[in-house]
Amino acid sequence: MKLPITDAFLWKLYLFIEKMDKAYDVLAPHTMHQVVYPEEHRLRREYQILKARTKFSQFIKNLGERGYIKVKALEGTRGIILTPKGAKRVLLARWKSKQKKRRKDGRWVMIIFDIPEKQRRTRGLLREALINLGYQKLQQSAWVCPYDVYKETEEIIRSYRVIPYIKLFLIEEVV
Repeated sequence: MKLPITDAFLWKLYLFIEKMDKAYDVLAPHTMHQVVYPEEHRLRREYQILKARTKFSQFIKNLGERGYIKVKALEGTRGIILTPKGAKRVLLARWKSKQKKRRKDGRWVMIIFDIPEKQRRTRGLLREALINLGYQKLQQSAWVCPYDVYKETEEIIRSYRVIPYIKLFLIEEVV
């Protein structure tokens, strides 16, 4: 199994930064203390690098324990794979960080849904996603949003596979 491009890039970036840090240590201007006691300075730098690597390892371990990633052995090396829970977290972060802009035409996006009781969990996830996009609840299954999130809403509807249970509208105003 091949390592995902993003994970491979992040790991190579980390190693590159670590090498640049070592190069900077050699080329950087030194204080008189560092010149007089170079071994102490070198040991301190090695400790700092080891501590940073340990923190990164702990961070990766924590993400794995929380179920966001899996560390797998791939072709003689270890790789990181994003889990479905991790992908959901990334998607949520993307929606939350995205600058919300009101629609230029002044219309509101309205979604009405009637998702069956046997899909209760999906219904809850849909409501959570609507809140993250900036929707406001009119009723339990009728939500409106003044922001330009029509495409994102369609994307959510497709990803949750609830198209038959949903009506999506663009409305002039909410009274």
